[in-house]
Amino acid sequence: MAIKDLVRTKKCLFICNGGSCLKANSERVTEAIRKEIKNLDLDDDFHTVKTRCMGRCDDAPVAMIVPDNIWLQNLDKKECESIVKKIQVDQIKSNKSFLYQYGDPQINSDSIPTKYRKKLNKST
Repeated sequence: MAIKDLVRTKKCLFICNGGSCLKANSERVTEAIRKEIKNLDLDDDFHTVKTRCMGRCDDAPVAMIVPDNIWLQNLDKKECESIVKKIQVDQIKSNKSFLYQYGDPQINSDSIPTKYRKKLNKST
């Protein structure tokens, strides 16, 4: 296995592969994201890390993007191309899988009380 120099990496995606996320096909999501990164020739810009439980089991499968501190939820293999492209151009917050960005006052999740949810603009 080659060692990757992460100094110039622009984004790192931590993709949960804990129990609930695995049951929700996170392995396929991980593979699809990695494939799309390769297809778009973003290997030097993006790095992925499979993790164990990230604590958002009700929103499985989930991922976190750093350094943006953006969380994604209910990831679907079919949407990975769009997700990677939106991450690349910093428009991921307009994606339906957007869950939360650190510092936001609300979270876009059906697994938490309504008063804490963030409603997405449906026109995006």
